[in-house]
Amino acid sequence: MAAFFTVNAIAQTAIEKQTVSSTSSVLDFAAGTTKGIILPAVETLPTTPANGTFLLDKNDKKIKMYQNGAWVELSNTGDITTIVSYSGTVDNGKQTIIGSRTTKVVDVSGNYVDGPVDGVLVLESPNKALVLPKVANPHLTVKSPYPGMMCYDTVSKSLAVYDGKLWNYWK
Repeated sequence: MAAFFTVNAIAQTAIEKQTVSSTSSVLDFAAGTTKGIILPAVETLPTTPANGTFLLDKNDKKIKMYQNGAWVELSNTGDITTIVSYSGTVDNGKQTIIGSRTTKVVDVSGNYVDGPVDGVLVLESPNKALVLPKVANPHLTVKSPYPGMMCYDTVSKSLAVYDGKLWNYWK
């Protein structure tokens, strides 16, 4: 007699620490760091992004987030002259998905539809969220920020994004 089992696990990942701090986190970073997430710098905006897509638009030098059918600017015009070409693995069209094994996207009507999501790293969960790297006063403590860097400022209690010139803060 054979038995078949299906396991659908929602993964949680800790970066630079042993465990995830909260059961509501799908990706969690170590506290007290001066490092952040570096957003992709794109020359062409995706045509069908998912809500919550973040990127650095190389054409107008602004950090943007896609929400309800429109790109929302999160920074002023920055300076991208310090961006260096990626020297790692050649883009082979693959993605890393943390969380669900299948992806769903929210269309402009607010309905969930099957992916694929156009992203290199996709965090997918019905009840968990990304916890950004926590940096105290990134404008003072991050000595060489990279254009497109994103973190949570623990002092101002806000999202901090670096546009290549200045740190921009969103509450």
